[in-house]
Amino acid sequence: MIDLEETEMPKLKNKSSAKKRFRLTAKGKVRFNSACLSHMLRRRSQKMKRTNRGTQIMADADARVVKRYFLPNT
Repeated sequence: MIDLEETEMPKLKNKSSAKKRFRLTAKGKVRFNSACLSHMLRRRSQKMKRTNRGTQIMADADARVVKRYFLPNT
């Protein structure tokens, strides 16, 4: 006989790197930290440093990929 527990699909795991980089908002949008603020800030304009402060909402096309492939269990 075939045991049903052996034929079930394996659990999908979230990518560990994606868990550290992305978070979901209450409405399901993907929030991420801005890049370009770690080093060599002397040559960057003050406007760029100011607008990249904090977190941002990812574009819909990119968010769809992140949610489907990297965060399937959220």
